[in-house]
Amino acid sequence: MVNHILTHKQIQHKTKRIAYQIYEANVEEKEIIIAGIEGGGLNFAKKISRVLQKITEAKITLCHVKMNKKEPLKSGVDTSLSEDDYRDKSVVLVDDVLNSGTTLIYGVHHFLKTPLKQLKTAVLVNRNHKKYPVKADYKGISLSTSLNEHIRVEFQAKNDSVYLD
Repeated sequence: MVNHILTHKQIQHKTKRIAYQIYEANVEEKEIIIAGIEGGGLNFAKKISRVLQKITEAKITLCHVKMNKKEPLKSGVDTSLSEDDYRDKSVVLVDDVLNSGTTLIYGVHHFLKTPLKQLKTAVLVNRNHKKYPVKADYKGISLSTSLNEHIRVEFQAKNDSVYLD
């Protein structure tokens, strides 16, 4: 059975709210790095970046975060920006779903190797099944689901949706 959790309009609203929360936490910053984890996280990061560009004069820099989500320890984490590009800046690491926390914790670990002004995390869906001590600073929705249920996020032009399978 498939349950429609979030509609396109609801996702737009949650994206806007998260962008405003990020702005409020970074109101004095001249540049904010929005680091999206490849896949749904990068798509969500792009949406957040577009809203931020409308509401702040700060430079919004999008960073692509690449890793093998099944084996992040083996593959490591790679970013489209060099360490110098985000050193001593405010970084927000973005993913679509916080499930076990594996992807987010490896992403956080990567960025913490470099001195930052601050590092925050943002997710569209927080599942509350964490394997690691990582939390989302900004979240669209929190769901208590069973381990055998699956959250599916679809980002499509004017038809974004979140489903529980």
